[in-house]
Amino acid sequence: MRFLPPLLACLSLAACATVTRVQLDHELGRPDPARFDRALTPLAPAPDYQTRVRPILERRCVTCHACYDAPCQLKLSRFDGLTRGANPDPVYSANRLRAADPARLGFDAHSNATWRDKGFHAVLNERASSPQANLEASVLYRILALKQRNPGPAEGPLPTGKFDFSLDRKQTCTRIEAMGDFEKEHPEWGMPFGLPALSPAEHDTLTRWIEAGAPWQPRPAPAPAVQARVAEWEKLLNGDKLLDRLAARYIYEHWFIGQLYFDEQPDYRFELVRSRSAPGQPIDVIASRRPYDDPGVARVYYRLRPTDETVVAKTYMPLALDAARLARLRKWFFEAPVRVESLPDYDPKTASNPFVTFRALPVDARYRFMLDDARFTLAGFMKGPVCRGQVALNVITDHFWVLFYSPESEVARRTEGLLEATSPNLRMPAEDDSPTGILAWREYARAEKRYLDAKSTYMARFAQVKPRVADLWDGERSNPNAGLTVFRHFDSASVIRGLAGERPQTVLLMGYPLLERMHYLLVAGFDVYGNVGHQLATRLYMDFLRMEGEENFLTLLPLKDRQKVLDQWYRGKPELRIRQFADTRAYFPGETAERYRRSDTLGELYAKVSRQLGPVRPATLDLVDNGGSLGQLTTLRRLDGLTGLSASRMPEHSLVLLRDGSARPRVLSVLRNSAHSNVAELFNEDARRLPDEDSLIVLDGIVGAYPNMIFELNAGELPRFVRAVQGLGSDADLKRLAQRFSVRRTDPRFWEVSDTLHDYWQQSAPREAAILDYSRLESR
Repeated sequence: MRFLPPLLACLSLAACATVTRVQLDHELGRPDPARFDRALTPLAPAPDYQTRVRPILERRCVTCHACYDAPCQLKLSRFDGLTRGANPDPVYSANRLRAADPARLGFDAHSNATWRDKGFHAVLNERASSPQANLEASVLYRILALKQRNPGPAEGPLPTGKFDFSLDRKQTCTRIEAMGDFEKEHPEWGMPFGLPALSPAEHDTLTRWIEAGAPWQPRPAPAPAVQARVAEWEKLLNGDKLLDRLAARYIYEHWFIGQLYFDEQPDYRFELVRSRSAPGQPIDVIASRRPYDDPGVARVYYRLRPTDETVVAKTYMPLALDAARLARLRKWFFEAPVRVESLPDYDPKTASNPFVTFRALPVDARYRFMLDDARFTLAGFMKGPVCRGQVALNVITDHFWVLFYSPESEVARRTEGLLEATSPNLRMPAEDDSPTGILAWREYARAEKRYLDAKSTYMARFAQVKPRVADLWDGERSNPNAGLTVFRHFDSASVIRGLAGERPQTVLLMGYPLLERMHYLLVAGFDVYGNVGHQLATRLYMDFLRMEGEENFLTLLPLKDRQKVLDQWYRGKPELRIRQFADTRAYFPGETAERYRRSDTLGELYAKVSRQLGPVRPATLDLVDNGGSLGQLTTLRRLDGLTGLSASRMPEHSLVLLRDGSARPRVLSVLRNSAHSNVAELFNEDARRLPDEDSLIVLDGIVGAYPNMIFELNAGELPRFVRAVQGLGSDADLKRLAQRFSVRRTDPRFWEVSDTLHDYWQQSAPREAAILDYSRLESR
């Protein structure tokens, strides 16, 4: 009997929705899902979508509604995402026993009618078009208007209990038939959710556009110079020789996730897709879960498809297709002195293992290709679909460097022989979609042990080779990708060029086998729609790769000091089944070639590495005097490097907008590096936290995609702000800091400050700038 009231409530709601739907059908006509699949004639003069409407959606709505984690899968970063509508099923799910059907825009359906069959419902009016119907039957308009009627508080934190911003919160994806009840039950849930309302002018623009039928005009074709570049690249990627086809497949499987552009028109971006049709014909895209799945056709063509999608920081991976890159690819692959006898198949057992699939391509070429823009390569690990969520990211520390063996080093030159000896052991979890992830992990653990045993035996044959800092890639003294810094922000992460901070929490030293395995584990082989077993096996396998990279770096230390450092990095770690990861001598018993003069050999090694990569260190890593008031730089440096409990009180990711009279404002990123006893365990992260060892790092510009707090202050207030941060001893202190300096969700200045941040980013780094995501903003 206790279930009867909820059941009656559900039946009542369903009955109300049915009555409303019948009324809408009677008054406005039945829905036509194909309405936005064809060109529309506006009912009245309407604001232009590209120049008037889209900028509002980008700056006010895309800040939450983009990518796989858009609430209700409502992607407002492109027009067909708006017309596709919403779906209550979450893309990210940690408890799926069976893989879900993909729902990727531009791939898995090409009409709104098909999207309706896949469970999406409209947020624009799809009934008979009239000014009244276009407003009353539009979820988008109704929820924007709800915010205008109930804008919420204009100061202080949001009321507790009414707003849930947690990562896995229950979502309410209301159809138009239930909007009346939604407006009565949740008057404070208008859009933008938990943020200030649109300005009257912005709301009026969107209202008039929706009222006129939401007309859309496609963007003009790219400039003739860009079309010529597209033809040139497609010619390269679609040669008829077997070598051409294999090389193009390799490039595609590494670039499919990026946003590619040409310098002639950098704001016109492309994506590399597989097509059934050859260059010169309309693209007939091949939609597959993974880039190496069987395409189902005898010949695949690789095409550059224009994408008119707003770039967002959490997924943006720009890559310039210039003449120099084209020449490098020709040299490395298409003109390589190798013979390809046959093309590999697409069987998951082999296609998921790049060392088998691309065995015919020179290892040196593959490694140089991945190093060429190593930040792009690593960004895929964080900005690809695997990046979302704490459990996916607690496999890495909060602040670490990534280094690479030089392609000229002895280690790199011996890589091909190592791969020949042990490539069957380098299998990827993507070959098996079993829901029993932990059982699959044990098999991969055994394979990893066999690989490490073979690696140890192989390297022991060359005992005269001693690790040295000179073996590190220095980018030929011109490429800033030689050293990278990764920051984890709890449930997101970011990577920048250059080595930030003097003492990272750990360091990964990577060669080709490790870099390639990470890409096929976290990008090419990861299925965001996959089951829990696939996700778990991926997370656990990444432990192996992280530890292997760390052990590589430790070989640069004196043999007597390695275990001490490893034990410090993995305090209280669980018993490791793979001996090489627990015992530095078992991993590599040889001595380093480096000579050390101080007892702190790890600190001395960090300094050696920094000097080695000094010529390619980006200037933006160093806080510099940008013409501000005297002493500003000194004050900022007191904040940079702050350690201990006061640092632990700060949010993971803060942005500071520093104004200095009429001068151009300065934007700083303040990142909290959370310390852990180890990252070798899947759960109970809070029990492994070491807040006394937390630290802050301050960087010029915008780093990261999900700010947790935004501060705005005048240059004269900077000393007070820094003293307040240094004195943080409780949550109450942080609340006082927020009250004095933060731009809260309720602040009437919020959108003006947001626009200033985005404008600053666009002016200071136009090729990197994108839209921030505000879904992780704290409400204090």
